[in-house]
Amino acid sequence: MIDEKSNNQPIIDKYGRKHNYLRISLTERCNLRCSYCMPENGVILKEKSKYMTSEEVIDIAKVFVNLGVTKIRLTGGEPLIKKNVDKIIIELSKLPIELSITTNAVNINQFIPILKKAKVKSINVSLDSLKEERFNKISKRNYFQRVVSNIKLLIKNNFNIKVNVVLIKGINDDEICDFINWTIQTKINIRFIEFMPFDGNNWGWNKKISYNEILRKVEKNYGSEGYIKINDNTNYTSRNFKLKGSKGSFGIISTITNPFCDSCNRIRLTADGKIKNCLFSQNETNLLSALRQKRDLEEIIRKSIDSKHYERGGNISFEKLTEKTIKNRPMITIGG
Repeated sequence: MIDEKSNNQPIIDKYGRKHNYLRISLTERCNLRCSYCMPENGVILKEKSKYMTSEEVIDIAKVFVNLGVTKIRLTGGEPLIKKNVDKIIIELSKLPIELSITTNAVNINQFIPILKKAKVKSINVSLDSLKEERFNKISKRNYFQRVVSNIKLLIKNNFNIKVNVVLIKGINDDEICDFINWTIQTKINIRFIEFMPFDGNNWGWNKKISYNEILRKVEKNYGSEGYIKINDNTNYTSRNFKLKGSKGSFGIISTITNPFCDSCNRIRLTADGKIKNCLFSQNETNLLSALRQKRDLEEIIRKSIDSKHYERGGNISFEKLTEKTIKNRPMITIGG
């Protein structure tokens, strides 16, 4: 049931964390096939009726906004291949929220007028290598030149750009300083993300690059006095830095080795309408079915968040985690 006139208390879990940030996955489809996100054999897509329609995305978003959500990020898959995504963007922009998007930027040049109309300011772009052949190998597609060109186009159009780089040892960890060098003359934020365990992505401890390893590389190349720490936001995921005198900055998202769960304010809504109260939660709440049954969504949302564990899904021991014991969706079906 949707009550747009309600003025409810914010969504606060049993640890006192206020949840005002909703990440909505619009689709499980993507025009890239990055191995850390999509299993080698792909994912089995459900019947169309199992996914949220454009109207249902907007209706559910309104419920969350009535419960104090002030920021919504659209994710995927690749959100910009969702049918009627322009309508979703415009309708969500009418809500009293900060609207942002995470994309691979393959087609984003077509959406710049819509994004400007919706007053979207912040765009996260996935780019895991600055080497064309390597990027194409990771993504299993040949869109490197288009993605880099579109990033430059977004910067030219005054969007705030964060580039997400999933680091995997032996794959792209030798490019850390190449990415940081990009920030010297360009107003851009590079975010190095630890490789995280999801179903079918061949994760392993031997493939991780930790927070401390990244900083050691930074100090080796720029010296301990060559970079500075930037103050992090209250609900930070990225610990941020910049080279002295640079126009841009870089950050480290260390979900596995140095988590930020104590300040978590995020709720995830999957493309098939399920709440994941934590990226690593093994439990989900079917909000889409409740919406179609005209049930009270507020009660269901609050119950889901109240059951949230303090850290990393609660019942997952990352120290003992192996590829065979991962019990989570593939990343592409959760939303970036």
